[in-house]
Amino acid sequence: MMTQSERQVAIAVVQAALNADVAANVAKITDLVIKAAEQGAQIILPPELFEGPYFCREERDTFFDWARSVENHPTILHFQALAQKLNIVIPISFFERAGQAYYNSLAMVDADGSLLGVYRKSHIPDGPGYEEKFYFRPGNTGFKVWSTAFCQLGVGICWDQWFPECARAMMLMGADLLLYPTAIGTEPLEPDLFTKDPWQRAMIGHAVSNVVPVAAANRIGVEGNQTFYGHSFIANHRGDVVAELGDREEGIILARFNLDQIRRNRASFGFFRDRRPDLYDILTTADGRASV
Repeated sequence: MMTQSERQVAIAVVQAALNADVAANVAKITDLVIKAAEQGAQIILPPELFEGPYFCREERDTFFDWARSVENHPTILHFQALAQKLNIVIPISFFERAGQAYYNSLAMVDADGSLLGVYRKSHIPDGPGYEEKFYFRPGNTGFKVWSTAFCQLGVGICWDQWFPECARAMMLMGADLLLYPTAIGTEPLEPDLFTKDPWQRAMIGHAVSNVVPVAAANRIGVEGNQTFYGHSFIANHRGDVVAELGDREEGIILARFNLDQIRRNRASFGFFRDRRPDLYDILTTADGRASV
């Protein structure tokens, strides 16, 4: 039975095609964020590195010029003002320069416009079309869960979404929702390898095994020799996909959740009650082998 004190939250995901025009990209994401807020969204998730094209498709040192410090970052400041105006929470993905280090980072903006902190992507991929190790150091912030105006938010970035340890860590830190801004599409050297289904299944698995809603925001469109396949989605705590965009749709999707009911469901499933941390040392060994 639901009471008036039950915690309710509305989350939206933004999907768009992006190009080399930063101002145009920011304006497009802004318009979609406003539309989502008009529909009642309280937490709005844009895609990974939405200021420009996914430059990690190739290794070019000129792209380091795109990195900015979190301090006085114009895009972050813009969305801080927008968040305060609309009373919404927005995780902002950006290319961060910190001294001589570069990170794939996310700034968490709360509903009053305040910057709650920065998460630096923990898992950095390296392969054809996804040359991120050329640009980014592995994150040094550890996983993050933020206490926002509406709930506790855990956010991983793209490649993080494939790792169950990341999702479980954020749940143990108290997350009510798991969010994943993403840039994923075709594999340049393996055109017959279509990863959309396993990409979604990996995150849906996090939803089921942690009894938590999960949302992912991807981009669409052709960039160089890659096609970003969209299919941004929101799954509920049972792993049911309750909202999804297609492979060419720009727009938003929205879902509403009763967080207190989900918390009760999580407790009743017993996944966290029946954990055996005393058996999990192997998860932290470098080679994944138990000591004899």
